[in-house]
Amino acid sequence: MRYEELTIEGRNAVLEAFRSGKTIDKLFVLDGCQDGPVRTIVREAKKYDTIINYVAKERLDQMSETGKHQGVIAYAAAYEYAEVEDMLKLAEEKGEPPFLFLLDGIEDPHNLGAIIRTANLAGAHGVIIPKRRAVGLTATVAKTSAGALNYTPVAKVTNLTATMEDLKKRGLWFVCADMGGDVMYKMNLTGPIGLVIGNEGEGVSKLVKEHCDMVASIPMKGDIDSLNASVAAGVLAYEIVRQRLAKQ
Repeated sequence: MRYEELTIEGRNAVLEAFRSGKTIDKLFVLDGCQDGPVRTIVREAKKYDTIINYVAKERLDQMSETGKHQGVIAYAAAYEYAEVEDMLKLAEEKGEPPFLFLLDGIEDPHNLGAIIRTANLAGAHGVIIPKRRAVGLTATVAKTSAGALNYTPVAKVTNLTATMEDLKKRGLWFVCADMGGDVMYKMNLTGPIGLVIGNEGEGVSKLVKEHCDMVASIPMKGDIDSLNASVAAGVLAYEIVRQRLAKQ
């Protein structure tokens, strides 16, 4: 399957993309530009809670593929986002306790793609990512997922901790990966669960960690102190899979 870079340039093209319902991850606008068409585009972006970046003309020129950006460039998602509710329905249809991945600020598209691939193979019902300070569903993510993005729903939420609180009311427990936690093999990771994986450099943020019910560490015997985010996700996900299989 061939994926194209989903970059939209020019005022009419960007405005039409918003009005047609296309999912726009980020909008870049020429700093200081306040004319009517640009104000209309910004208004549409705010309506959909799109991230807006005001940048210098030099930055837009560097980003532009056509040289005709007219002061606006938008990045569209390679795939449509799902709703969290869709994931819960999928679990219900399969007769399984919900198993979700929640990603706290994953910025590397290769990591996101790899995690989506792992989520699919581990039988997770979906992946939840935040709108801000995180990569969206770019063409690179789609390629790295090796087709998993066609089968695994991905939802984008405004507030990760608020989403966690809503899911707790639906019976989910949350476990996050952190070196300071208890060894994962000593934990009960069965039942409805959300696996929280943190940012590549800083790990799980303090606020998100406070909303987790369990903090799990992965035993490590080597000379360095951390795993790649996508590898950590795979290790913990398959401990959840192992425990689920053991209960059957």
